[in-house]
Amino acid sequence: MSTPDNKNQGDTVPPIVSSQHLASAEGWRLSEFEYGLIIAHNAFSRWMTRCMAACGYPDFSPLEVLALHNVNHRDRAKRLVDITFMLNIDDQHTVNYALKKLVKADLVQRQKRGKEIFYSTTELGRELCEDYRKIREQCLISAMQGIDRDDQEIPKSAANLRLISGLYDQASRAATSL
Repeated sequence: MSTPDNKNQGDTVPPIVSSQHLASAEGWRLSEFEYGLIIAHNAFSRWMTRCMAACGYPDFSPLEVLALHNVNHRDRAKRLVDITFMLNIDDQHTVNYALKKLVKADLVQRQKRGKEIFYSTTELGRELCEDYRKIREQCLISAMQGIDRDDQEIPKSAANLRLISGLYDQASRAATSL
């Protein structure tokens, strides 16, 4: 595989890609990014479930953890459509299932307003989110302090991820029309 960064094999290490067959002359950078995204996604998912287990809730999936934190966000009740939109999830029934599990655990409550159902965290849910925050500070934030030396690396990476997610969304729409 010939890439701009590894033409002189003695000087640089070839990129680590998700799938060599997708790493064409033009696509190797994106394949390298995708591999980073894959391992970051899996590490983040593992982190969420283990942090939640450390809080005393070992049986929650990453989606359920994300749903809980999203419902708790800004202490405002949210509709299912709002939650799925913010999490960029098309499959509403998976989020609905997660919310049902959170309601059953008394971490989230449902309130019907007209035809709409709004979700908000219970006192127990807010306490759990606070416990999660404390463990996050202790285990993750303290370990991260040496990484973002100029306080701009992480925000720039986050902005790039949001931009690239737009490219994937556009490509998804294009693939649907083929």
